[in-house]
Amino acid sequence: MELLCCEVDPMRRALPDPNLLYDDRVLHNLLTIEERYLPQCSYFKCVQKDIQPFMRRMVATWMLEVCEEQKCEEEVFPLAMNYLDRFLAVVPTRKCHLQLLGAVCMFLASKLKETIPLTAEKLCIYTDNSIKPQELLEWELVVLGKLKWNLAAVTPHDFIEHILRKLPLPKDKLLLIRKHAQTFIALCATDFNFAMYPPSMIATGSVGAAICGLQLDDGDSLTDLLAKITNTDVDCLKACQEQIEAVLVNSLRQVRQQQQQSNPSKTVDELDQASTPTDVRDINL
Repeated sequence: MELLCCEVDPMRRALPDPNLLYDDRVLHNLLTIEERYLPQCSYFKCVQKDIQPFMRRMVATWMLEVCEEQKCEEEVFPLAMNYLDRFLAVVPTRKCHLQLLGAVCMFLASKLKETIPLTAEKLCIYTDNSIKPQELLEWELVVLGKLKWNLAAVTPHDFIEHILRKLPLPKDKLLLIRKHAQTFIALCATDFNFAMYPPSMIATGSVGAAICGLQLDDGDSLTDLLAKITNTDVDCLKACQEQIEAVLVNSLRQVRQQQQQSNPSKTVDELDQASTPTDVRDINL
């Protein structure tokens, strides 16, 4: 007799564990250990000589596009950028190796967060085969060694559910906030100015920016509540939120300029309706 299982489960993720989500000790522990996983320094000033900030942005944009095209979990890209920043903070790296490093970081992050991780062969294809699978595997050991195999880094995504569950808003609004906050987190990960920010600050600022963009806060009550949830200074939170909103505006401007250059016949309204890999238009403030 032949046994055949035809069940196909489109969701390969475990459901949220209420024992973890509703225990405030988990949030407290995240806040306690989050700074352990920040880069040790602003490495463009004291470590890197060959790599410039604009190069990091370019490889980050490429990594984000790869993650989105492969439909990776939302946590993969920010986690990969955490690995990249921590490595660059301790190892002087040639610019010709930056894309290789980015591929290795995605390789590691997908192994940690994906049920079916990215393969070395597929990542090499995304580099136009400028790197070989064996080279990627060799660098994987190098990166693991420099990170001391400490891969379970705290990222802004770890705080999102803990923050949302404490907000006095309807479930449908929370779903929108989550989606927009995830996009803000991805934008922050592409910008080096946020690399030294605690993940809780980025998460809280992203949720605050989403709430502001959706016009769900008539006053400062939700901002005060957000600051209290993650023990964040209100003024620091507002400054972070404003910076995140500025990154969004700048990103939208760059997308419009690029699309207008490639499609000069399109009107502004047509460009506004175009889609982008990061879905930033969905949260246009």
